[in-house]
Amino acid sequence: MNHYFSYSSDWLEQHNALHTAREIWQQPDLWSALHLQLQRSQAQWQPFLQPLLDNQRLQIVLCGAGSSAFAGRALAPWLRQQTGRDVVAYGTTDIVANPHQYLDRTRPTLVVSFARSGDSPESIASVELADQLLPDCYHLMLVCNPDSQLANYAEGRDNVLAVMMPEGSNDQSFAMTSSFSCMLLSAALLLGPQPLNETREPLMRMVARCRELRETLQSQVKTLANSGFRRYITLGGSCFTGLAEEASLKMLELTAGRIVTRYDSSLGLRHGPKFMVDDQTLVVLMFSSDSYARQYDVDLWHELKRDGLAQQMVGLSGEPYDATGVQTMHDDPNDLWLMFPYLLFVQMLAMETSLAQGLTPDNPCPTGEVNRVVKGVTIYRYSRPGVAASAAALQP
Repeated sequence: MNHYFSYSSDWLEQHNALHTAREIWQQPDLWSALHLQLQRSQAQWQPFLQPLLDNQRLQIVLCGAGSSAFAGRALAPWLRQQTGRDVVAYGTTDIVANPHQYLDRTRPTLVVSFARSGDSPESIASVELADQLLPDCYHLMLVCNPDSQLANYAEGRDNVLAVMMPEGSNDQSFAMTSSFSCMLLSAALLLGPQPLNETREPLMRMVARCRELRETLQSQVKTLANSGFRRYITLGGSCFTGLAEEASLKMLELTAGRIVTRYDSSLGLRHGPKFMVDDQTLVVLMFSSDSYARQYDVDLWHELKRDGLAQQMVGLSGEPYDATGVQTMHDDPNDLWLMFPYLLFVQMLAMETSLAQGLTPDNPCPTGEVNRVVKGVTIYRYSRPGVAASAAALQP
């Protein structure tokens, strides 16, 4: 019988939590498999991407809906810093409603689509709108479902490359976990500054650390989950702001909205949102490894400690820091490799809090008002003077 964390498969199945637990647990193994998969397929993706990345005028647009959008928001600051390229992150939910505000017709553009199901109506519409409106447009699709509309969109098109995530990454649970981390990692490996072979060593050190953490974190995480907090604030700067947004959503989703959540940057919290911190609040602060940025994380940590308002505080750090409540997740000088152990912690916390609330993590909304793949979205034909309209309205 398989066990995930301290739970047997039978127990998890009885509590409708098997998919969620397995999909969180399996991530380090999938990350290793993903790297190997990209190495073996390099002859397929490199001839497509390299000429685009050599163009200094190229704009890279990272996009998706929900968690898929947050993957882009987490990665964009890191990619801008590491590569010097023009990298932006937009939600497909923004692009579809106002494409003229987000798509730049004057620039060659690589649209990077993050998609678990590959069938979200906004994701499909964004791709078609980009092809409709941009005269020099290319697509990199990072998709977990090989049978999806986005995966099929690449067939017969020279301007599209679809890269499938490893088998098992198409999460069957309600909330994205494996899919999020695999798409985040694949974009970093494909678009980042280092040749793929040079990323193997730091990746495998991170994988080894996360395999340790999935064995050792649960006791602490369960204690937090059962502590009775009613509010949850996740904080971090730069790429960790996007990760905090994802952590906040994971808790909101898996507790079906019972826990009130908020995310912000380390500097942004003071500008009003700090009012949310009270004696029912759990604060999770993600420290950067960058010595300059880290100063602001440290300052906020000490300020919140002095205030004494939060019920509990947890700091996630990439290097040892002698302060009660701050724990070293992975000692690495690159924020990219810190995102994954941090992510593992907040995913485990969201799952354990869901169980502590008596909910079913695989489907926290059994009544169906919120769905795993969004439903009920009408996509309208886009037509403006001087811009060719598509032949028919795009349908979900």
